[in-house]
Amino acid sequence: MRTADFDFQLPPELIAQRPAPRRGDSRLLILNRHDGRLEHRQFTELLEFLRAGDVLVMNNSRVIPARLHGVNPHTGGRFEILLVEENATNDWWVMLRPSRRARVGLQIAIQDHNGNPSGIGADIVETNDEGYRRLRFSGTPDIVAQLEQLGETPLPPYIRRDHELPEDRERYQTVFAETNGSVAAPTAGLHFTRELLEQIRGRGAQICFVTLHVGPGTFLPVKTESLDAHTMHEERFEVGEATARIVNEAKSSGRRVMAVGTTSVRVLESVAARNNGKIVENAGKTRIFIHPPYRFQIVDALLTNFHLPCSTLLMLVSAFAAPNETRGREMALATYAEAVRERYRFFSYGDAMLLL
Repeated sequence: MRTADFDFQLPPELIAQRPAPRRGDSRLLILNRHDGRLEHRQFTELLEFLRAGDVLVMNNSRVIPARLHGVNPHTGGRFEILLVEENATNDWWVMLRPSRRARVGLQIAIQDHNGNPSGIGADIVETNDEGYRRLRFSGTPDIVAQLEQLGETPLPPYIRRDHELPEDRERYQTVFAETNGSVAAPTAGLHFTRELLEQIRGRGAQICFVTLHVGPGTFLPVKTESLDAHTMHEERFEVGEATARIVNEAKSSGRRVMAVGTTSVRVLESVAARNNGKIVENAGKTRIFIHPPYRFQIVDALLTNFHLPCSTLLMLVSAFAAPNETRGREMALATYAEAVRERYRFFSYGDAMLLL
């Protein structure tokens, strides 16, 4: 399939720049995959679509304050640093802007929120084929311990603000976030309140968790003309024994497994693909690229936000909408067109859709 087949027109004003006033106040667009029927609901009405015995799988990765600021101490030139992946203590792959001035051998002086010296340095020691730089931090036992004081919430590039807002620290984080590691939120989970989670359990549905640390590649559009030529970004994941048991029991007894977010889908389908359709306790990395046509082995329903044009996440949604590659893409894009007409809010801080 061609990448251009997944393009659509989105008015810029529909890109949510701030979260809804209260967590859970978002809208919910329901897509029935069998007949393409759409329903417009509020997110709290999700309860009406759940049954006793359903299993909801959520991503409990926690967003770290991964955006740092620094200067070249010799020239005063400023850098923005986005931590991407930890190699070892104080050793990270990062995205650096502006990259043209980020040469191997340069030491960057890390600043605090007020632009003052922090006493921490970062040496550029390597570059890779993806354009990332490898930094070694000095002046601290572990840069991770300093992030709450020095770092900022790594908001996506389409949220056009000069700095984070006070509410971002809380609202760009799910209420069930637990394991540090993401530089972008698993956004489908942002809609849930603790009260709604308890109401879901009260309906007889089970909630379990996987971990997938979301990287900056989640925002990158596919740049190749054909999907076959695209190289998927890699992300770390983990599945515990309890989640594996709960999901396998649900599948063996014919109960639904609902993935909360595309990240949960990628974990479940990655593990199943490696283990003959079963979920096992597992940790590793995945580059799974789900696009039409694709046969899902685990996921029966999907709750997700609205994604960028020509993105791998929209392609995943299209694959889930219908097994036929043309039909799935058409259903997904028709649903997005309806969301635009009805003025739904798009992307990370936006509204949600449920595919049943």
